[in-house]
Amino acid sequence: MNATPVGIDIAKNVFQVHYVDAQTGEIVNRPIKRAQFLEHFANRAPCLIGMEACGSAHHWARQLTKMGHEVRLMPAQFVKAFNIRNKSDAADAKAIWLAVQQPCKAVAIKTEMQQAVLMMHRQREQLVKFRTMQINGLRGMLVEFGEAMGKGRSALGKAIPDALTRVEECLPKVLIDTLREQWARIEKMDEEIVTIERRLREWKKEDKAVKAIIEIPGVGLLTATAAVAMIGDPKAFRSGREFAAWVGIVPKQTGSGGKVNLHGISKRGAPTCARY
Repeated sequence: MNATPVGIDIAKNVFQVHYVDAQTGEIVNRPIKRAQFLEHFANRAPCLIGMEACGSAHHWARQLTKMGHEVRLMPAQFVKAFNIRNKSDAADAKAIWLAVQQPCKAVAIKTEMQQAVLMMHRQREQLVKFRTMQINGLRGMLVEFGEAMGKGRSALGKAIPDALTRVEECLPKVLIDTLREQWARIEKMDEEIVTIERRLREWKKEDKAVKAIIEIPGVGLLTATAAVAMIGDPKAFRSGREFAAWVGIVPKQTGSGGKVNLHGISKRGAPTCARY
């Protein structure tokens, strides 16, 4: 309860720190270089440190927690309400300092393994998107020469060998080679996607939480691993209703004069979990 609140606006090279010195009452708002950041908090008394849940926030939260500090990660939307003037690093650090002293639902600090699993999910998502682009591009080029194929990876895989054989007779060899190279890229991405899924399956065997969630009917490998990696510490949620609101699968609400209207699913919260 007596821990000094500290607001930190993290960045790539220079971090902005805001707090009130407990002994002198001096308002401190100054930049600290990245290399000196942990050293600044190494010998300090335990503090209540607030940061926005953004890039590298979980890494710094883990490091500061090891030093004995209490770290609270907050959504950027929550912090934004406390920045009432021009936006700057100093103003953001002050807004975070104000926000960390308010009651709010903090973002659970993720472990290295949970972040690694999330990165694998994002890599897989990128591969699937790029594979879809390559498939649509290949279908579009072949349809110009009378080779129409169905949508989807499976339909393309069945039709592409015969289609390439037929167009070899009327197209220049240089184009045929390019089309075959594009098809080879698609097959290579298939292998990479399967490899990522195999690694997720291996993690499922080691993690008890994933094993428990995947037993729920309708929940598969991707949903279970994404949920566990995104949740962080499940004790942060008091009920399933609170978790559903965090994921964003609850109706959006608007109201005035005592009347509350429910709308469609809000889609707020963790997009990776909501996607599956």
